[in-house]
Formats: sequence, structure tokens, C-alpha cells
Amino acid sequence: MDTIRKITDRTRTDMPVDYTMVPYTQEDNEYKALLPSKETDRFIARPCAMGLKIQTNGPQKAQPNAILEKVFTAITKTTWLWNTKECWYNYPYQPLTVDIHYYYILELSFYLSLFFSQFTDIRRKDFLIMFLHHVATISLITFSYVNNMARVGALVMCLHDAADVLIEAAKMANYAKCQILCNLLFAMFAIIFISSRLAVYPVWILNTTLFESWEIVGPYPSWWVFNLLLISLQLLHSFWSYLIMKTACRAISKGKVSKDDRSDIESSSDEEETPPANHKQHSSSGTANGTNKNHGTNGYLTGATYPDEH
Repeated sequence: MDTIRKITDRTRTDMPVDYTMVPYTQEDNEYKALLPSKETDRFIARPCAMGLKIQTNGPQKAQPNAILEKVFTAITKTTWLWNTKECWYNYPYQPLTVDIHYYYILELSFYLSLFFSQFTDIRRKDFLIMFLHHVATISLITFSYVNNMARVGALVMCLHDAADVLIEAAKMANYAKCQILCNLLFAMFAIIFISSRLAVYPVWILNTTLFESWEIVGPYPSWWVFNLLLISLQLLHSFWSYLIMKTACRAISKGKVSKDDRSDIESSSDEEETPPANHKQHSSSGTANGTNKNHGTNGYLTGATYPDEH
């Protein structure tokens, strides 16, 4: 080389880097402005590093974490999670791992509890739709497990679990009278629900169950039943997305999420907001006669009961 550059060692901490000792050639002139000057290092970089408590002894080695290593190994080895075609290679002779087995048990027990609790819970306006949803979901979980479609079944369950936690959190915020938090959680839920059910689900799930499975495995009797249940879920997703968008539009006009059109809001919440008509009539008649809810005519107690006493 024609020119030997003498650059101060950057790894030493006892002396700063002096860029003025670097002789630039004609080819380096266009890069000269990109390098920091001595004043920049002294008055900007060094105070910022001291304020942020950045150590000058170089990067430190990360401590080993067994849990994170197991999670990373499980995710990287699960190739069918990223490449959906792997769900159908060597089907139906695919091994069922322990984590998928327990995941199926957890999901099946959860939806079975929802299925039976809807008969003892408060009657909701879309009881029939929720009943069909629970039947389709339980059938899909059972059907995919029996037919060893655990891989694509796990993808379907993971996709549906993504937005459920947000709607439950929004309901708790609504019950706790935290309206701002409720609005924020509902907005996040609406975005994730609509994007996952109307975009990711058909492109990612239905594409692999309808087309990739047909190409790799070919049609078989249970293939028609499995895809029919998945398409029925897509129809329910479209209906609920319409209700969510309707609720979101009303919330934007009113400035808050007052009522959810979905079945997650109990009918008792609506009854608490609007007092019964007979209670208003009874109260008005009582005040007109000079009485209150505790005393009858002329101050004597009556045997009548009132809604507030129950």
C-alpha cells in the first residue's frame, strides 16, 4: 500500500480514539464526513455514554437460560409452524409430541366448559350462533386429533387464542369502570380479531387445508368433513367481524365502548343501565301519595315489597 494508516486501537480504554492521525487519500474523501470528529467524541458521544452508564470494557457474555433455550429449540425445530406444507408431509404417520398432546387436552376442556356453561349461564341473544360455534370447535378438535391432524389443528387453535385474551381484558376493564383502558383494549382486540380471522385464517389455514393438502396428500373422506367445519368457522368469523365493526363505529361516535354487540356481554349489564318501567311507575305513585319506599299511608308500614329490597 502507498499509505500506511496509523489508527489508535479502539479496544483500549486508557486513551481516546484520535481521528486526526488518520491520513486520508483521495479515494477516502467521500467517506471523510461520515466519521466522527474529535469534538463529537468528546462533547457528545462520551457524555451520552456516561449518562446511559454504558460500560467501556466491551460486550459481556449473556448468561445461559435453560427455559429460553428450550423454547427457542422447540420453535426452531417446529418447521411446520413456519412452512404449512410440513403439516402434510408423511401424513398420517406423523409423531404426536407431548406438548401438542397437552395443548389439545387444555383446549378441548376449555371449549367443553363453554359448551355446557351456556345452558346454565344468562341467556344471550346469539345463543344459537355460539352453540354452533362450540359444536364446530369441539368437532374440529376431536376430529383433527383422531385423524392425526394435530399439526394443522394446533395452528388453528393458536390463531384463535391470539385475540381471546384481549376481549376478556377489555371486559374486566369495563366492569372496573376503566373506560380509557377498555377502549384501548377493545381497539387492539378489534384489529387483531379482524386481521387474524379475515386475513390470516383464510390465507394461512384454509390455503393449506384446501390446496396444499390436496396437492400433497390428495382428497380422502375425512378431508371433506374437516374443510367443511373450517369453512363454517370462517362464516362465523365474518359475522362476528361485522358485529365488532358495528360496535367500533358506535364507540367512535359516542367516544366510548358502551355496549358490545357480541355475546360476550351479558344481558344483565343492559338491564342495570335501564331501570324497569314498573319500578318508575311505582316510585312515582308512591311519592304522589306522600309516601316513600319504607312507609305507607299516614306513616304506617305496608306489606308491599319493592325492587330495592330484594
